[in-house]
Amino acid sequence: MKAEEIQELFNNFESIAIEYEGIECWSARELYPILGYAKWERFKDTLIRAKESCDNAGEKISDHFADVGKMVSLGSGAQRQIGQKIISTKKK
Repeated sequence: MKAEEIQELFNNFESIAIEYEGIECWSARELYPILGYAKWERFKDTLIRAKESCDNAGEKISDHFADVGKMVSLGSGAQRQIGQKIISTKKK
């Protein structure tokens, strides 16, 4: 991978960083296309495995993943909440 490509990926990654309860983190719904996933469902499976790995490593899942929701508009004009995982750095 060329240095320019790496820099672009890094910039894209950093551009979607948010602060959640004082911790820098990333919304999985915004992160999955940057990581090359075409569909949310495929990335959701990856998150499940990542949580399992976190647990197997003896880490608290809640220190690294926060389950939050996001309101989206439907075609009828109504809104509904969708799940949105937050991947965060561990608070130190």
